Amino acid sequence: MKKLIHIIEDDLSVKKLLEITFKEYEFNSISSDSKKNAMMMFLSHNPDLLIVDLGLPDGDGKDFIKQIREISKVPIIVLTARHDEKEIVAALDAGADDYITKPFSVNELLARIRANLRRKIEPENITSSIICDELELNIVSRDITLKNEKLKLTPIEYELLKYFMLNTNKTLTHNQILQEVWGTGYQKEMQYLRTYVNTLRKKIEKNSTRPKYIKTQSGIGYRFSCNQN
Repeated sequence: MKKLIHIIEDDLSVKKLLEITFKEYEFNSISSDSKKNAMMMFLSHNPDLLIVDLGLPDGDGKDFIKQIREISKVPIIVLTARHDEKEIVAALDAGADDYITKPFSVNELLARIRANLRRKIEPENITSSIICDELELNIVSRDITLKNEKLKLTPIEYELLKYFMLNTNKTLTHNQILQEVWGTGYQKEMQYLRTYVNTLRKKIEKNSTRPKYIKTQSGIGYRFSCNQN
């Protein structure tokens, strides 16, 4: 069954490009050009994924994302002309799963869509382990193995890696990571995060200065990269 993508975009040329692209790649799509219409369409059509522009005629797209997050965990990808890091971080903190800035690559957008749709399915399947290439995390035993060799991680390193692997290929802001791994009150403790990411990289990366798994998203946060077939 074809997945339904909801495009929330008031730029007619961009909207048309997306509609044509999705039809070509066998996605169904619906479109909205305002927050008000988008919410009505969302509630009536129950789409599988949202593409949201931040600059909408009747308000900011971040407010719409917050409203959606109060009622749904549907994947949300921000597609925006705003390049400011604060805007991107704010959108992710509001509940967006990913972001792409305009002008954009259609192939990159399609890859992000597929990755987010996979993540939507994965939580439904209860699993005891997460595997990414030569790295395996066993949630039940709390063991981490790399090339079948058990790694020695501190409790915080384990929780940090687990959070990364549970959110594979998703951009996570510094605030999100600190909140989830360390808890409330640690959102400004950037040095904690940098220190633990560096020590974790030394344990799981072949070359910690050119990481394969834990990628830095400059000014925003980190992305755990896993090329799944």
